[in-house]
Amino acid sequence: MGLSLRMRRRGGTKNDVLTPAITSSSSEEEEIVIPSQFQCPISYDLMKDPVIIASGITYDRENIEKWFESGNKTCPVTNTVLTTLEQTPNHAIRRMIQEWCVANKGSSLDRIPTPRVPVTSHQAVEICGKLLSATRRGDHVVCAEMVEKVVRLGRESERNKKCFRQNGAGLVLCVCFDAFSENANVSELLEGVLFLLTWMFPVGSEGQGKLTSTASFSRLVGFLKSGDQNAAFIVKELLSLDEANVHKLAAVNGVFDALVKSIRDSSSLTSIFHMISAKPETTTRFLELGLVNSTVEMLVDSENSVCEKALLVLDAICESDEGREIVRGNELTMPILVKKILKISEFAKKSLVSVMWKICKSGDGSEVEEALRLGAFKKLVVMLQVGCGEGTKEKVTELLKMMNRYMKMNGFVDVSDSSIEFKHLKKPS
Repeated sequence: MGLSLRMRRRGGTKNDVLTPAITSSSSEEEEIVIPSQFQCPISYDLMKDPVIIASGITYDRENIEKWFESGNKTCPVTNTVLTTLEQTPNHAIRRMIQEWCVANKGSSLDRIPTPRVPVTSHQAVEICGKLLSATRRGDHVVCAEMVEKVVRLGRESERNKKCFRQNGAGLVLCVCFDAFSENANVSELLEGVLFLLTWMFPVGSEGQGKLTSTASFSRLVGFLKSGDQNAAFIVKELLSLDEANVHKLAAVNGVFDALVKSIRDSSSLTSIFHMISAKPETTTRFLELGLVNSTVEMLVDSENSVCEKALLVLDAICESDEGREIVRGNELTMPILVKKILKISEFAKKSLVSVMWKICKSGDGSEVEEALRLGAFKKLVVMLQVGCGEGTKEKVTELLKMMNRYMKMNGFVDVSDSSIEFKHLKKPS
């Protein structure tokens, strides 16, 4: 017994190509049968990476791993409880499958390549141990070799990355980075460590402690200044994990310049938001470096996820009088806010409305006039009618009331839709 694939042969020479069968009276049809011993008992597909489990049954590795990851500890065929979930490559079956594919090379079946054997827990522990030992004795050459090995193996599969994560690689890499952070001659090694650390978060409290030491944070800021995206990601992760890390980072020389310089990286935007939110006094330093101009410019043509982060930063800036004044003074602020009202995600709209509400409420009325002239009234009405979060709805309602009062007091005609009267607004259900 076996799985049948109906194929048709084109032409009539010995070099004919086999393709999936299509009913045709003029085609000679051929049936290819996949032997049952080559089929995975779970999917019934041809096995690409056959492995034997403790019950003695062979499965395709991908399918049996999904079975185990779902919480099952039994053999799908025999239903017996397994003493171990380890899988052993079935080289004999794999070679037979490859030979069978070669024999049917004229068909639509491709030869199954020899699979890469995944990293085992024992191998991961061994590699991490060698890296840790080399770190402790200051041998950066061996450290670089081990880091390169982890990079190569991790790139082979997500399973390998997971195996290293589960066997302590994150902490060992943090220890390595901290140990060599003051060595100016090992930048390549540290770049490799940073790359690997992007796979390892969260790294635990001990790992965080190593990465947030004065030496490590200073070296991270140095990489940040050079535009290293992995450093930007790691700084963002550290700041989001613990507010105490914000205070540590704020004390590092050059960090504000580095974050503003790398603001085009969305990770740096998030880091700036965390710093302003957790330590409001940092706002002044960021404003001195032109943060408002850089953030507003990012709103012009950035994708939704970047807009969300940029608006979060602007909203945080507007918590201070100084911040609101500078945001109001930027000629692009209101035009961009009005333009984006109905073109961004619901999450971003919350921040956008908050920014507009803060600068209009604290201004002299010119902001309300500009918003009206740009057509904000009609767009805010639409937002209210479509529905939004409770806090956002309150701010939208207050903005509309401000605009409505201004129109009545100044005889302002809203050219975007002059027929709209606030008292006729439909309340969201």
